[in-house]
Amino acid sequence: MMACYVPFNSRNLDISFFAFRPTVVDVEDLIQAFKQISCYTESLGCVHSSIFKSIHGNLIIWYGAWMKRSDENKQLLIATLLSLFTRVTSMAMLSDYGFFSAYAGESKDGSPAAKFFTGDTICFSSARVCGDYCNQYNNDHNTISYAGLAIFKDRFLKMSGAKSGVCFRCQTETKTETEIETGPPILSLVVWQSLQSCYTFLLTSPDCRRPALDDLALDIKYDVFRVVYVSGEPVDMVELPLYTKKSVNQVQLIKNEDEGDC
Repeated sequence: MMACYVPFNSRNLDISFFAFRPTVVDVEDLIQAFKQISCYTESLGCVHSSIFKSIHGNLIIWYGAWMKRSDENKQLLIATLLSLFTRVTSMAMLSDYGFFSAYAGESKDGSPAAKFFTGDTICFSSARVCGDYCNQYNNDHNTISYAGLAIFKDRFLKMSGAKSGVCFRCQTETKTETEIETGPPILSLVVWQSLQSCYTFLLTSPDCRRPALDDLALDIKYDVFRVVYVSGEPVDMVELPLYTKKSVNQVQLIKNEDEGDC
């Protein structure tokens, strides 16, 4: 069985998340398209990728871990990815995306990265400063990042059934469907032993907002996902359209410039 990894720090890899809201009832073709895109992203320097499907909600997240690159190449990569994802616009709407740095992580078995497989349960949460505090904390992103880290450190070892967890801070401007003014998000991802252990924690745990965050107006969201694909698994590529000439040139440019930086 293939495993997928999320690093606990940003020394070697950058992290991207693209969140989509399906506009079709049957999402099997959509997931297949994401699998095919994952195969293509290996040519762009994607080391790990995975697809998370919300168990009860209407959300699919595509995760990619990338070899680090310059800011200029990262912007080129984002443009290329957005172009790739246009092939699913008839089945889903892109609601949020961005590149992130992992800045903390823990695992119950001492592993240096979060590891998960197809079929595993993942809880994903995000927090953004909003309202009157947005401008203040948009310029001091460390405030909310380290407050979130304190909460994570305090709670993780008490999470019965949690296998690993990672905290992320935003690197790039993200697209969000919310209409309220918000600051850059912080994210957390927790891998669980089972869906039951995740639900037990969510239903019995106290509110995660500690005094460190009580003075902030926060837009907090969370959802529970099933891992439906990890990179390296077999993918049917029959229906995958060929790259355009522009896409091929972009891929080659990214590869050549990054290899030149090594």
